[in-house]
Amino acid sequence: MLKKLKQQGPFHLMLLPSIVLVFIFCYIPFYGLVIAFQKYNPGLGFSSPWVGWDNFQHVFNQPNFVRTIWNTLYMSAFKIIGGIVMPVIFALLLNEVARSSIKRTFQTLVYIPNFLSWVIMAGILLDILSADGIVNNFLAIFGVNPVPFLGNPSIFPWTMIVSDIWKGFGFGTVVYLAALTSIDPGLYEAAVIDGAKRWKQTLYITLPLLMPTIVLMSVLALGNVLNAGFDQIFNLYSPVVYQTGDIIDTYVYRLGIQQAQYSISAAVGLFKSVISCILVGVSYILAYKVANYRIF
Repeated sequence: MLKKLKQQGPFHLMLLPSIVLVFIFCYIPFYGLVIAFQKYNPGLGFSSPWVGWDNFQHVFNQPNFVRTIWNTLYMSAFKIIGGIVMPVIFALLLNEVARSSIKRTFQTLVYIPNFLSWVIMAGILLDILSADGIVNNFLAIFGVNPVPFLGNPSIFPWTMIVSDIWKGFGFGTVVYLAALTSIDPGLYEAAVIDGAKRWKQTLYITLPLLMPTIVLMSVLALGNVLNAGFDQIFNLYSPVVYQTGDIIDTYVYRLGIQQAQYSISAAVGLFKSVISCILVGVSYILAYKVANYRIF
């Protein structure tokens, strides 16, 4: 251990600033979780009356909270599925492009949205999906009435799902393209000799060898199942779509910041953090069992 520590000393020193920042901004605030078990009064601070589990019981008895959990799981699940399927399909298609210049161009185009914040993306989507936006103007050509993508409770979740996949699938494409480059070309040459066409090569060579990466990305995404995208939804939702668009993070924001129910919001946040921590642990166990992936 001492020998490894000596060899890896510079790397540990390089991590030290990050560790200090994480300790200050992530571990020290743990003390604030006591608010979830108090009837918190800003004037009394942490000396506020202790109420135990009453805040959690109050939260779980709220029908809005159950609805937000369902909305979170619903949107997050489809975002994860689409965020895996779309990059795989696009990576396979892009891998078939012979000219490297065209491949790099398309790869750059789909990767650009990943660098834009949801504040910028929300402004773009508001212009594109508004009643007089590009999409509705195009639909009007075929006689279709304007679609309220951001104002219809039944359409809003799917707008969030599709836009999230559009924004992030470029990064996933890079991951799968890297995995495709590690496949031995000799396997394809042998398949060609045996008479296999491109579809058969993809079906029996590319996909099976790509499957460990797909499984790994799927398992690691499990830890984010309760993170349905606060930045995205907060910048695009409105009270009209609370019924289907409200998620745990936006619910906590409204309780804690807008309504000043600090104890209730802390209880909801603690509940989400505990479940997310468990899911992260489970995801890494599955990653090790299924894809032989481990951090340490």
